[in-house]
Amino acid sequence: MKDNFLNIFFLVFASALFAQTTDSLKVKKEERVIVVNDSMLPKEEYNPLAPAKAAFYSAVVPGLGQVYNKKYWKIPIIYAGMAAGVYFYKQQDDEYNRFRDAYKRRLAGYNDDEFQGISEDRLINAQKSAQKNKSISIIVTVAFYLLNVVDANVDAHLRQYEVSEDLSLQPNFDYNQFNAQPQYGMSLTYRFK
Repeated sequence: MKDNFLNIFFLVFASALFAQTTDSLKVKKEERVIVVNDSMLPKEEYNPLAPAKAAFYSAVVPGLGQVYNKKYWKIPIIYAGMAAGVYFYKQQDDEYNRFRDAYKRRLAGYNDDEFQGISEDRLINAQKSAQKNKSISIIVTVAFYLLNVVDANVDAHLRQYEVSEDLSLQPNFDYNQFNAQPQYGMSLTYRFK
């Protein structure tokens, strides 16, 4: 019984192997994978000086590098950050001058300033605090300016970055003839040139 089963299995398996004709083999060899480029934008030629040019433009006029990179939405953020730093610098400078003038008047012997009831030590501490806040405002303004230059440079680099066609991730679908089940998979392909 076992031998009959093995003979029948071998006969069915061998007939399935020999049943393929050369025409069906040709069809399998002629199958092609068509890769469609999904980019609608035309490819730009690589320009090694583009990042330096974008950084230079942003260094000369903040936001001009973002215009060069066509990232217009970043310009209001840059100017808002720099304007906030300048605004708070001006506000803290006015406060510093008010505290300093009141302290100088007290040293001169006048007690008719707007800070009645506040000691001279508190006026000195308020001057130091306003001076520290002025320094922080300058740092924020310079940080937004430098961030503007770095962003233009990095964005120009990334704008020219292109994914090579040598590396591709493709879905794979195959039909298993032995158990009549579809087989799914992924293939990662890397080609050396």
